[in-house]
Amino acid sequence: MRVLLTIPHYFNPQGSKAHGSLQSNPQPRIEALTACLRSLYETFGTRQSYYAHDVDESRVKRKPANTSTQVELDIVICTTVEFHLLDQLPFPSDLFRQESFILEDPQWLGLGCHLTLQRQLGSYDYYGYLEDDLILRDGYFFQKLSWFNQQVGDSLVLQPNRFEVSQQGSPEKVYVDADFESISQLFAGCPHDFSDQQQLIAQFLGQRLQFNRARNPHSGCFFLSARQLDYWTQQPHFMNFSRRFISGLETCATLGLMETFSVYQPAFENANFLEVQHWGDALTRSWQEDDSFSYRSRCYAPRPANPKALSWSPDL
Repeated sequence: MRVLLTIPHYFNPQGSKAHGSLQSNPQPRIEALTACLRSLYETFGTRQSYYAHDVDESRVKRKPANTSTQVELDIVICTTVEFHLLDQLPFPSDLFRQESFILEDPQWLGLGCHLTLQRQLGSYDYYGYLEDDLILRDGYFFQKLSWFNQQVGDSLVLQPNRFEVSQQGSPEKVYVDADFESISQLFAGCPHDFSDQQQLIAQFLGQRLQFNRARNPHSGCFFLSARQLDYWTQQPHFMNFSRRFISGLETCATLGLMETFSVYQPAFENANFLEVQHWGDALTRSWQEDDSFSYRSRCYAPRPANPKALSWSPDL
């Protein structure tokens, strides 16, 4: 299996401090992106082995392991001009490719990822997008996606549940994305139907699994088969964000799925069937500090203009 993953990455120490990418201290972002990259290669890469006893030579030798789940992995990190930390990563630079784009607003850097995925159509089996602070540790991740679509078809997309683990005190795991279904009436014209075919039931390894229509489709990532990506890129709304979902960040990660597919997630009783870790525990701490939950009404009317200021710098 061949997999192409794209990662939007931005860091500006002079930023507003509203996000981790806009803080003055670069170290947390370096650690987050390094953890992201290491998890991908440790989980899916070809450098996995075990020690086997060689009787003839009376010694142990390393032999390949997990060959049934390894993938040919290519990673493209999308950046804009000098606002990145790639030259500070304690990670081999030959294990990813950088592509630089010029944008007026870095929130739309994910557009560069979409363009990169489109240009590589036909070369991979799976295509993915993930924010630069997400960690994948499930060696059967892509096999599970393939199994899901074999059962239900390509018009449905399965999103992972996003979680954090406590960084201090007792070990704790928390799924951090609150649902939008309860406030969907505030989202006039929302392209995601929360009510249609709410549950799917399946058997997997002798266990009953439930999948729910995603109450919050945003996981900071998406993963599509070649057929699904091909279908999405042929739609008139591909890379044409005449409406947005929350902000540019969520729009790039999630709106295309909502407009194109029926989006599901594993129910919380089997949430870990497909999941992705958010580095650190910032989201958990933010809910603990303020558990109020309210959204202003949002209408998906067209914005004045589509974000056009995207140009590619192919020299990197």
